[in-house]
Amino acid sequence: MAEKLHKCLNPVGIQVPVDTFPLAPRLNTVDGKEIYFSICGEPDITIALEKRLKIDYPNVNWKIKKTYGTNPLQMSPEEMKTCDALVQAVAW
Repeated sequence: MAEKLHKCLNPVGIQVPVDTFPLAPRLNTVDGKEIYFSICGEPDITIALEKRLKIDYPNVNWKIKKTYGTNPLQMSPEEMKTCDALVQAVAW
């Protein structure tokens, strides 16, 4: 009986190189900080989350960026300089 040769593809795929960046240091406190709350997708749970964050952290200067699309609104270079933290919320 002739031996058959089976050719298979590697299921791992190709890993494209990406740039990585270290995380920012953790804030000691959020009081008095400027934190962006970026929401994309359906505004279901994020409505209650936004209200709760404002109640639980009243001393935070909250900035809200909302879109109903799949991609979050990009922060401007000025916003990136003045922002202390970001909460990214995606709801579908």
